[in-house]
Amino acid sequence: MSATSTLIRNATILTMNDSLDIVEGSVVVRDGRITAVGTALDGQHDSVVDAGGNYLLPGFIQTHVHLCQTLFRGWADDMPLLEWLRRRVWPMEAAHSPRTLRASTRLAASELLLSGTTTVLSMETVHHTDVVFEALAEIGLRAVVGKCMMDADEGVPPGLREKTRQSVDESLALKRQWDGAANGRLHAAFAPRFAVSCSRELLEAVAALSARDGALIHTHASESRDEVDIVRRISGGSSNLEYLAATGLATRHLCVAHCVWVTEREQELLAERNVKVMHCPGSNLKLGSGIAPVPEMRARGISVSLGADGAACNNRLDMFEEMRLAATLQAMRRSPGALTARDVLWMATREGARALGLEAEIGSIEVGKRADLILVERDRPHLAPDADPWSTLAYAARGPDVRLTMVDGEMLVKDFTLARVDAAEVSDDARAATAELVAGAGI
Repeated sequence: MSATSTLIRNATILTMNDSLDIVEGSVVVRDGRITAVGTALDGQHDSVVDAGGNYLLPGFIQTHVHLCQTLFRGWADDMPLLEWLRRRVWPMEAAHSPRTLRASTRLAASELLLSGTTTVLSMETVHHTDVVFEALAEIGLRAVVGKCMMDADEGVPPGLREKTRQSVDESLALKRQWDGAANGRLHAAFAPRFAVSCSRELLEAVAALSARDGALIHTHASESRDEVDIVRRISGGSSNLEYLAATGLATRHLCVAHCVWVTEREQELLAERNVKVMHCPGSNLKLGSGIAPVPEMRARGISVSLGADGAACNNRLDMFEEMRLAATLQAMRRSPGALTARDVLWMATREGARALGLEAEIGSIEVGKRADLILVERDRPHLAPDADPWSTLAYAARGPDVRLTMVDGEMLVKDFTLARVDAAEVSDDARAATAELVAGAGI
């Protein structure tokens, strides 16, 4: 359990508040929340951390990952999206057992915490999602999780294809059991995979349930040109986002990954409906999908946050790399400065909180918010001379520079080491589970 009170002193605090204030000083955490931020804080505390002048900032919020795909790392390389799905990802997701899914979740959560991510929005496979929640409850990561919903498309293996009613009922059961669990650290979302693998009946049912309960919906859209063409065919000529809007999905509760190939009209629709976009530059590059028009969407007021996607299409879950890629790709696509270092840090923190509806709880270092914090070591050759904190963190820092990761006031990574689990044991278990999974998938 977390200490009742922790003082983190002598830190360079990037608050990520509305003014982007940087404070040289201390943060006090009591019972999982930030109670003070200032220059001269002291008093009696159960735990004291000397930050040594290092960067203290809110934990990263990744708004698109697939924890279930972490064991697929290295097994699904060098293919475009639809081939990648049908030849590797879907067969491996269908082969998951509770044992292999637990190993995949633990491996992903360990990597995420060690590299400074404290919250994720994750889409899992069709079955056994309760195991994901159980593993996350044990390891301490904050998460919004959805069972993948798939009731259409002839390319889907039998182990993933569902009946519409069954898919909805299982998602509702998970929501009843897990939404708000682990002291509010875990939440459940609806996760229809994408329009290609979901019937209109399923999409409309999810839209109605989200409208009734205010639940998040997590899906993919307009990731590749091939996908866009298929959606036009099955929808009778609509674009991807127009089709989702016609089903009732396009509301402020919708979180859409990728949006690489969105038209001007679709961008207007995203802005009008307050739909949230999750940008995954590493995944989009590796699958050859394209580069999303992020500056254009942000200029329209669309919330654009960041995620690594899955280890099957990125191979890393490091938010530092996603920030660097997000900024530098737009420099090439538009011009240097089209997406700045400050912009991508905002996307990695505040926009992530906005996407998940958790702006009042996480995303900045402010009194009253949850103590989800990370401490980034500055005394590294690749960070010197460290002239500007925004530049250092967005362009030079790496996941292994994270010295401390705290969620709800509990130090889950301390001195670069996981506190709740043994990293070597997690990795060994993942290797054994992968051998079982690959054999079961017939790859």
